[in-house]
Amino acid sequence: MAALARWCLRRRAIVVVLWLAAFAGVAAAAAVTGSAYSNDYDIPGTDSSKVSALMERRLPDRAGDSDTVVWHTADGAGTVRAPGVERRMTAALRQVADLPGVASVTGPYGAVSATGPYGAVSATGPYGAGDTGRLGESGGLGEAGDNGRVSADGHTAYASIVFRKPAADLGEAEVRRVLDTVRTAAAGAKGLQVEMGGAGAGLTERTGPAHLSEAIGVGVAAVVLFLAFGSLAATLLPIATALIGVGTAYAAIGLLGHAMTIADFAPMLGMLIGLGVGIDYALFIVTRHRKGLRRGLSVEQAAQRAVATSGRAVVFAGATVCLALLGMLVLRLSFLNGVAVAAALTVALTVAASLTLLPALLGLIGMRALSRRERVRLAERGSEAAASQGLCARWALYVERRPKLLGAVAAALIAVLALPTFSLHLGTSDQGNGSSASTTRRAYDLLAEGFGPGFNGPLTLIGSMDGADDRMAFTQLSETLRTIHGVASVSAADLGGGGDTGVITVVPTTAPQSRDTSDLVGRLRSEVLPRAEEGSSLRVYVGGLTAGYDDFAAVIVSKLPLFVGVVVALGCVLLLLAFRSIGIPIKAAVMNVAAVASSFGVVVAIFQWGWGSELLGLGRAGPIEPFLPVIMVSVLFGLSMDYQVFLVSRMYEEWRRTRDNRTAVRVGLAETGRVINSAAVIMIAVFSAFVLSGDRIIAMFGIGLAAAVALDAFVLRTLLVPALMHLLGGANWWLPGWLERLLPRISIESEGEGAGDAEVGAEGEGAASGPVAVPVPLPEQPSEGAARAGTARSPVP
Repeated sequence: MAALARWCLRRRAIVVVLWLAAFAGVAAAAAVTGSAYSNDYDIPGTDSSKVSALMERRLPDRAGDSDTVVWHTADGAGTVRAPGVERRMTAALRQVADLPGVASVTGPYGAVSATGPYGAVSATGPYGAGDTGRLGESGGLGEAGDNGRVSADGHTAYASIVFRKPAADLGEAEVRRVLDTVRTAAAGAKGLQVEMGGAGAGLTERTGPAHLSEAIGVGVAAVVLFLAFGSLAATLLPIATALIGVGTAYAAIGLLGHAMTIADFAPMLGMLIGLGVGIDYALFIVTRHRKGLRRGLSVEQAAQRAVATSGRAVVFAGATVCLALLGMLVLRLSFLNGVAVAAALTVALTVAASLTLLPALLGLIGMRALSRRERVRLAERGSEAAASQGLCARWALYVERRPKLLGAVAAALIAVLALPTFSLHLGTSDQGNGSSASTTRRAYDLLAEGFGPGFNGPLTLIGSMDGADDRMAFTQLSETLRTIHGVASVSAADLGGGGDTGVITVVPTTAPQSRDTSDLVGRLRSEVLPRAEEGSSLRVYVGGLTAGYDDFAAVIVSKLPLFVGVVVALGCVLLLLAFRSIGIPIKAAVMNVAAVASSFGVVVAIFQWGWGSELLGLGRAGPIEPFLPVIMVSVLFGLSMDYQVFLVSRMYEEWRRTRDNRTAVRVGLAETGRVINSAAVIMIAVFSAFVLSGDRIIAMFGIGLAAAVALDAFVLRTLLVPALMHLLGGANWWLPGWLERLLPRISIESEGEGAGDAEVGAEGEGAASGPVAVPVPLPEQPSEGAARAGTARSPVP
């Protein structure tokens, strides 16, 4: 590590140019090739997957998505069948049909365009597949002449717009032209409201300037860094390092999307994680560098020592985060594989930037890493001795005196916050969870009010049949479904697809996100459909929005214990190797689980229970995304390990020196508390700022991660962990002799001075192995010889 830092310092200009060239090159390549993100939640072998495959193969005209234009007349303004309303909307829909990129438009007043090569395009609704346009006679949703597209009270109607390209390939300008065109129909018409919903319409909803959340998070981080350092140059270094590393990774993820399945939120998630850990990792190294400068070391010596000590802890912490993220690969889900690789790539590049670019920048700014007052004081006094005074030292002493009381308070707080986790409901959030100011949310609400809450998420039953008997059984199934509790309406059986495929659309009485809708899917699969298939070769599968997400959630939940077990075991093994103790890894695993549970409690309370979600601009309450637990568990375990490593490694160093547990815990907490708290404030600010991104999924991650870091840093690591370590005494460091002999030795250094002094040799070479450095008081002399004399080597039993 010291050799790497020395190389970067001596070739600082080359290192900076190489990083800037890499950033520019990858960004240019990503801009040229474009993005290829995919939100394909399909899991082969599930019912919903089979429905999608059959629709694409046998009924291609019904496999696509469509947007929906919804219009509503207020009381006293007549109905949507009024001549004036019909004339306005028909003219607007005809204009839409002539716009570039629009394949067809089907409304309640008759056909307004050609409907494609496969015949009439059925309405799929904005939120799921289903032939809802045929519900007029059988479902009672409207008059037969309206083709089911007018509500029973006559005040709400809708039209389906099919684009020539998938929603993911549409440009915002194309969709905005459609929205502007239909909205002109309402201009000057009293009591007429026109909205648009669907995946395409979602492209038009921008809640603020691009990357506003990142800018706010970085701005808050800059303020915290300046308050901590008092130097503008030192403040800018962690931010510049993180931005270049994360920016390079952001562009690389765009390129990676052409080679594997990458979710569209993966780049933003990677940026969220990368900015947090990147600024923090650089903070740890710059803090150590500044400490070296205040001790009288030269810029090169201080930078080498910072990388050789804090840099090693950064490598260990970053590797742990990457391994925790890559643990998602054990789930064998292509959708999560891309997220795992993208996030791990971002963390890896931020670590690389901290170890190479940061030393080069430290060499460029020289002594300006210290504030002007610190430089003046250093010139007058020569050097400053390290002192563990201040609030953190007093807090460490307070915890030492009252470990039982403080430990009980911390445990009670974590337990209370974790309680909402027991009501966790996994499902899909859709445009009904958006902001009430958005056109997609208003369209969703109008459809739900006019046609029932289940209209926004119909279930699609597709039957694969062979012969007349199967077709008869499938036709009878549509009649049976009308008697099932929880079913609002059922379409007539459509025996298209050459006679071997049939489609029935079922509209539930409850919303797509409701547990009752999920229960209906379960009853259909376990009770109703097996009876219909009995004695025939007919096979019927249930698809649609709710069914697809239920399948996705079920697979993830079934694999979650394996995933958590792998991540916890991996973390325990790494800590066992680092600290050579049985108690430290076990406590860390328990603390990590506590942090995850309590942060999930916060997420459930805000997003699922709706406590303040509308106030924060996050829309109304809804279920938690099925993939959120997996991704958050991996990220939180990795981040929790960061603070565990930086805190306990300093305690471990003091334990090796004194063999006094109380002193080790007190000194470790006192000397690392300030930097851990500063790092936590920065990470909380960065994560919380992503609430402003306008993306509900990213907001969930932002709030969840911010809550987890706050609890981890201010409750677990600075309160519960030291309290428990005081109570356990010397048992913290117990390791059976036979295991001690088997374990390989690895070294992780933290904020203690001695390890770094010993590791930097005559030319700064790191010691590869051998005795452990035990610190002794450093003479306050700025000379290199004094620095080297700062440690004495002695074997530790």
